[in-house]
Order: sequence, then C-alpha cells, then structure tokens
Amino acid sequence: MGTVIVVAVGFAIVSFVLADLLGPNSTLFGGQDNTVGEIAGQTVMVQEYQNAIDVMSDKFTMRNGRRPSDLENNTIREQAWEMLISEIAFSEQFRELGLVVTEEEEVDMVQGKNISPELVSAFTNPETGEFDKTSIVQFLSNLSNMPVQNQAMWYSMEEDIVTGRRRVKYDNLLVKSSYATLEESKRLYEEQTAVAEVKYLYVPYYSVGDSAVAVTDSELQSYLKEHAAEYQIEESRSMKYVTFPVLPSASDSLDFQQELAEIKQEFASISDDSIYAQANTEFGTGFRSYTVDALPEILQVDYENLTPGAVYGPFVENDYYNLYKISAEVEDTVYAARASHILFKGEDDSDEAKAQARRDAQAVLQQIKNGADFGEMAQQHGTDGTATRGGDLGWFREGAMVAPFQEAVFGASQPGLLPSLVETDFGYHIIDVTEVKTNQVFKIATISRLLIASDQTRDEAFRKADFFAGTSGNLQEFEANAQSEDILIQEAPNVDQNARRFGTLGNARSVVSWLFRSASIGKVSEVYEVDDNYVVAVMTGKSEKGTASLEAVRNEITVKVKNRKKADIIIQQLNESTGELESMASTYGPDAVVHSSSDLKLTSNSLPNVGFAPEAVGVAFALESGERSSPVTTDNGVVILEMISLTPAPQIADYSMYKQQLSQQYESNVGFNIVNAVKENADIDDRRYKFF
Repeated sequence: MGTVIVVAVGFAIVSFVLADLLGPNSTLFGGQDNTVGEIAGQTVMVQEYQNAIDVMSDKFTMRNGRRPSDLENNTIREQAWEMLISEIAFSEQFRELGLVVTEEEEVDMVQGKNISPELVSAFTNPETGEFDKTSIVQFLSNLSNMPVQNQAMWYSMEEDIVTGRRRVKYDNLLVKSSYATLEESKRLYEEQTAVAEVKYLYVPYYSVGDSAVAVTDSELQSYLKEHAAEYQIEESRSMKYVTFPVLPSASDSLDFQQELAEIKQEFASISDDSIYAQANTEFGTGFRSYTVDALPEILQVDYENLTPGAVYGPFVENDYYNLYKISAEVEDTVYAARASHILFKGEDDSDEAKAQARRDAQAVLQQIKNGADFGEMAQQHGTDGTATRGGDLGWFREGAMVAPFQEAVFGASQPGLLPSLVETDFGYHIIDVTEVKTNQVFKIATISRLLIASDQTRDEAFRKADFFAGTSGNLQEFEANAQSEDILIQEAPNVDQNARRFGTLGNARSVVSWLFRSASIGKVSEVYEVDDNYVVAVMTGKSEKGTASLEAVRNEITVKVKNRKKADIIIQQLNESTGELESMASTYGPDAVVHSSSDLKLTSNSLPNVGFAPEAVGVAFALESGERSSPVTTDNGVVILEMISLTPAPQIADYSMYKQQLSQQYESNVGFNIVNAVKENADIDDRRYKFF
C-alpha cells in the first residue's frame, strides 16, 4: 500500500509539472507572453518597458526630491512609452540618414560652450538661481566614487543628451528644407487682401422634415465606406456597470464623533500643540501661523474673540472634520484690513466726465448716509467686479491698494462708512471699512480627520456586490438583478485600452484591464474596488482598430445621409424658381432667407448666418461680378451665391512679409508632423494593457 501511495503521489507531481510546462500557458509553447507591444517591427518586452519606467521615475525623484504619486506614475508610464517610441522609431531614421553625435559634440554639451539645457537646469544653484559650469566638472571628477545609482543616473542623462542632439539635427534637416515660394506668398497676400461683396440665399436642411426622407442600411453603409477615413477608431470595449458605494454608516459616524470628542478634550489639555497635531492629523502639516487675512474662513468671521489655548470645532471643510487650537497670538510688522467700496468712473478722461462721476458718487454717498443699504447700492452703481458681491474687497494687506485708498482704510479707527469720497487714479470711491487694520498673527495647531467607513461597513458593501456578481451569469441576469434591487446601471462606451478612468470613476484601471484581458461580450466581472466603490461590470461591445462599425456611428451618419437627400429636395425646388434671390426665397417659403456680406475674404471658412462653408466661399470668389452660382451644399443647408462686387488685392512690390509668415507657419508645423509621420510609419502595436 505504501508503494502504491508513493507512486500515486509521484505521478501526481510529474503530471502537475508537465501540465505547467506543456499547457497552453507554458513558457515552452509561448503561452506566457511577456510582450507589451511592437514598435517599428521591434518587439518590446515587459522588462524593457519597466526599465524605461524606472529611469523616468528616478529622474522625477532627482528633480523633485521625492517619489512620484500614483497619479504622477500614470504620467510617467506614458512618458516611458513615448520615450521607447522615440528611441526605436527615430533611431531607425537616424541610422538611415547617418546622423551621429561626435565625441567633441558630447564634450561641448557637457562642459563646453554649448552646455545642454537639461544639465544647466540640473546644476543650477536653487538658492541663487545661477548656473556654474565648474559644478559639473567637480561632479564628474567625483563620479567614480559616487553610489552606483548616481552613476547610472548620470549615464542615463548623458545618453538622453546625445539622443536629444540627434533629434535636433533630424528636425533641423526637415525644418531647414521647408520654404515658401514667391507664388505662394502672392497667393497668401491676395487671399488675405481681396474682398468680395456677396448676396446669398440660404435654405437650412431643417426646412425639410425628417419624415420626408428615409434612409436604408445599404445607403448608410455606402456612406461609411465612402468616408471611411473620417471614421477610423482605435481598439475599444464597451460595458455596463453598477457601483456599491462604501459610505460610512450611522454607527460609523457616531463612533467617529466620539473619537473626535476625546481628541478635542485631550487636544485642549496638551501642552505640545504642534507635536500632538502633527501626530494626529490626516491632512496638512498640523501647525502654521496665520495673519488675519489668511485665517480659515470659519475662524476669520470672529477673529477678535479667538482665545489662546481654546479649541474650536469640529468644522466640516472639504469633507474633513477640522479641530483648531489657538496656540499663541503675536503681532506682525504688516497690517491687514477689510473694506467694501463703490467705484464711480468717468466715461472718459475729460474734466466734465470726472466732475459728473464725482456728482454721481456724492449723490449715492448721501443716500447711504440717509439709510440706503451699502450692498444694494454697490450692486446697482458699482463699475468693477466687486459690484456683484456688494462691493466687498475682502481682506487685503498693506501695499495691495493704491496709496489714497490704503491711507483712507488703514487710517480708520473704527468700522463704518467713511464720510467723504476717496479719489484715486481709478475714479471716486465710497468706502465702508468692515474690519479696521490689525497686525495680529495666530499660531494655530490643526487636526484634520476624514470620516471613513469601518471595516464592518466595507464588508457589508462587498457582500452585496459579491452576491450581485455571483447571481449575474450574463447581461440579461445583470440587468434583471439591477432592476430588482433598484440599482442604477451606468454605461461606459468605447473605453480605450490604456484608459484609467471611465464615467464618474477614477483610478479604475483594474476594471479596464479585466475588460481587455479576459472579458467577453456578455461576461460579468468579479468585484473590483475603485475609489470608495465596489464595481461589477459586464462587457457589452467590442470594436477593433480600423473603420468604425455602422452601429457605432449610425446616428451621426443617418443625419448626414438625410441631409444629402434633403439637399436634393431643396435644390430641386430652387431650380424650379426664377427671378431675384429675394423672389426665390419668397417662392420657397419662410425658411429661405437672403443674407449679404460686404467683407468676405477667401481665407474665411464660413458665411455669416450659415456657418462652416469653405466650399461656398471658394465658389463665391470664382464668380464674376453680377454672376450667380448654382446651389451649393454646406454643413447646415443649401446656398445660392451672387457676386455683387470684387475688390481685388492691389499689386505690391514686396511680398517678403507674407513669405516670412508662410515660412514660420511651415516650420512650426514640422515638429508635429514629423512625430505623427514617424509614429504612423512605425506601425505601433500597444499591448500594455496586459500588464499595466
């Protein structure tokens, strides 16, 4: 029996090992695919991509003195991918052109006359803001004695500098080969200068009801095929999902309030305010000094009654419960005050206008003295942005206002309306000092705590989500369960493979990864935790890279095909009428309107009251004076144009200004066009979603 058991166990172990080696996911048969994509025919392995991420992350740390946050890591991953594209795709271009960076150039970029801007930034003294080339020389002389990580960072930076120089050379080859000809310059001048006066009859598509035209799927499919280039899409997935919010329960709230009460009591009795606050706060530094104008608003409204040693709160601010302890009250060297004003400005700089503004201001001041409400008068008569808030300027410190205004406010010994107008360069001010000047500074210890759900509450929410997922075997059951439980179903159409959020959910990468890794249409996901929600999703659609499916763009294309048919109906009716454009409009009906433009230029892409219509503009400039065009279709309707007169551009001797304008335009577009062209030529296959 012992022998049989040993043999059975051994067979099981061998079977397990063989299954792992020979199974569909085995490394021997390529089941464990560690590729994250392909760039210019070169396969990019996950480790290579991770190395690029690590390099970018280390550079971030060196520049900022800290590790990147989760959100910043997302950006770094994108930067790392772009770096690989640049290295692989552009390197091929560099090789074909024979672009190199010599050793002499490298030395010049590191410690010569043309030091790389990246090095200048890295070796600039943060205290003085000045760059000293000797700091690089000293760094390099000690490089061999530095930690391996520092050496690696330097070599990486050096490599980036060389790659950057090659890229500059490559870009310059194309930038310097772009130019504008004399004929192009002349054409630009004429397009910008020639002016046409035109009259045109416009009939919008809505003049024909939708019921008058019908479209078939074959017509829609033909339109899509004809305009396939306009409807190219990337690979995407669509899904429906439900959320189970993790919200603090009544019990959680009660426990939290009791905890805050205990903290407040201890906070009041503790002597080391700053240390205690820093140890117990969940947000912020825990201790800082505030001038009155910078106090938290909840404390600022009654700052005169703040007492050292007292604890105020808890106050709810931005979802946090805050406790404030006044540790000390001291004096600053700078004063602050608060005031409201009503500004009266003259219509111009003349003495008459200024005198009228003063009379108006004096009249309103007298009304306020007689009992009129200052805020209402400010809203009615104020001429600056403070009028909408009753003239309130808020708190401001010395030096923030012009001298006459500041002297008037800071010279007040008590709050209230100043008896006389104050004149400044801006006009005449009626001023109400709402808080007299003060130089008080409060040292405040702050404890901020966030009310969160307890583990028990989270477990309960997870159980509900897990039960929902477990009882939803397909889309129909998913929808039926949501309806019976009165749970809102949300949709996320056309989710990109690298998306990190969808709908109202952020940081939802785990759901997106499932959608592209193992989901199939109708399959319901497991429970995923996203922010403060448990999420269950079901895949509803799949779009491959290429031309969009008819269903995905049906609504948009239906409108365009209907407009085509409406255009035919409109054109037929217009062709049956004769006479002046006004007569044709009257014959057509009230939706047909005649418009005119006296300053139409060929550079325009639109017609007034018609909208985007570049073809119609082109047709107009092809007409002779007095000539009328055939009906022209635009995005929004049909137009018939009539040329009243054309003022051609006068001949000039020098077109250099227009040539320079074109050249700058061409050169500015080169960099963008280069990147797009190289990327397109590289035939990039991005499969990072399998790992990230």
